[in-house]
Amino acid sequence: MKCEAECHEDERIDDLQRNGYRIIQKKNGFCFGMDAVLLSGFARVKPGGRAIDLGTGTGIIPILMNAKTQGEHFTGLEIQAEMAEMAQRSVNLNGLQDRVSIVNGDIKEASQIFGKASFDVVTSNPPYMNDTHGLKNPDLPKAIARHEVLCTLEDVVREASALLKSGGHFYMVHRPRRLTEMITLLHDYRLEPKRIKFVHPFVDKEANMVLIEAVRGGGAMMNIEPPIIVYKSQGVYTDEIYTIYGY
Repeated sequence: MKCEAECHEDERIDDLQRNGYRIIQKKNGFCFGMDAVLLSGFARVKPGGRAIDLGTGTGIIPILMNAKTQGEHFTGLEIQAEMAEMAQRSVNLNGLQDRVSIVNGDIKEASQIFGKASFDVVTSNPPYMNDTHGLKNPDLPKAIARHEVLCTLEDVVREASALLKSGGHFYMVHRPRRLTEMITLLHDYRLEPKRIKFVHPFVDKEANMVLIEAVRGGGAMMNIEPPIIVYKSQGVYTDEIYTIYGY
C-alpha cells in the first residue's frame, strides 16, 4: 500500500484484514510473519484483562489481539528504539492510543519496568535461534528478531512468570525442536503448560512451529490440540488460516 504521512519513504502500510487495522513495516527490513498472526489467534484475553507482548517488534500482536479479544489494554515491549517508534506510529494510525501502549525497553528488565504480577496475559514470539545455531543475519534488527542476541529463552520465560498474576496465562510460539527446553523452563518458573498446538506447513510435512499456553501456578494437566495446517496446496491457505487472518 502507498506510504502515507504516518510512514517514511523506506516503509509501507499493510492492511491487516481485521477491523480495518493497518500496520507500518519496513519495505526491506524485518516484517511480521505467520507465527505472530497464529499466536494472536491462539492467545486468549478475557474481558477487562491486561496483556503484554514481550519483544513486540512492529506491534503486530497487541494490535491484532485488541481486534480479536475483549481485553481492556495491551502493551508491547520492544528493545529497539526505531522499531518501537514505528510500532507507536501504527498504534496512532489505527487510533488505538487509549488501548495499546508501546514501551521501549529490555525484556530482561520487564518486571522492573512494569512491576511484578502486573498482567493477566503475557505473549511472546521470541528469537528462535540460540546464539550457537544458525547464521546471524548481517542486518541487526533481523538478527535480534531471529537470534538470541539480546535475550535468551530463559529471560523471556523468567520475566513472563514475574509479570503474571497468579493464574495468569503465558502464550508463546517457537520451534518444535526446542519444546523440551521450553517445558523445562516453564516448570522451573512455575508456569504449567496447559495447551500445545503444532503448526505444519502442509498436511504431509513435519511441524515447523509450536504454540504453547502455560498458567502461572496451574495444575499438572496438559492438552495437545489438533494441529494447524497452513497450506492446502502451494500458495493456497487452508480455511482455518483464512479464519485466523480474518478474511
